Amino acid sequence: MIDAVGRHPAVLSVRLVGSRAEGRETPLSDWDFAVETDDFPTVAEALHGLLEPLEPLAQQWDPLGVRRCWMAMLRGPVKVDLIFDEPQAESPPWAPGPETLEPIDRHFWDWTLWLASKRAAGKDELIGSELAKLHRHLLAPLGVERPPGSIGEAVDTYRAARAAAEDRLGVRVPRELEEEVAPAL
Repeated sequence: MIDAVGRHPAVLSVRLVGSRAEGRETPLSDWDFAVETDDFPTVAEALHGLLEPLEPLAQQWDPLGVRRCWMAMLRGPVKVDLIFDEPQAESPPWAPGPETLEPIDRHFWDWTLWLASKRAAGKDELIGSELAKLHRHLLAPLGVERPPGSIGEAVDTYRAARAAAEDRLGVRVPRELEEEVAPAL
């Protein structure tokens, strides 16, 4: 990851941060990298292509971070976050539509893998508040009436809501990411 992103001429440094850098990781912990750049817009535009040699299953901007964060999901499953020192306002809840159903799906599986890593680290209180946030930003817009009580319930309600949205919108979301992440949950 460091080589893939660090080769861009506007990237000054890429360094491992978070639980893996501090030796407190679990097997599902994400790989957080702080990326320093002297030209964020140029690097931001290039990220998708920079990571293509790693054959990511999904990649997109995190709509909910306080700093700009490029999320990538690799086989394994492996969650990678490229964190930039660029402020970001929290995005509103997703609005399901033919163009947004696949990004919603990518966000859901990224989020649930991250939640599973927090569960493995014993951060149960965080999981409860994040499930409520997941409901507000992603599940409720899909028609789920109440917040899930567990990661498993989130997966079950999401799958049903996604299927209904696919039927309503006449689109089908690829299942490759789900097939990689779901067994790890």
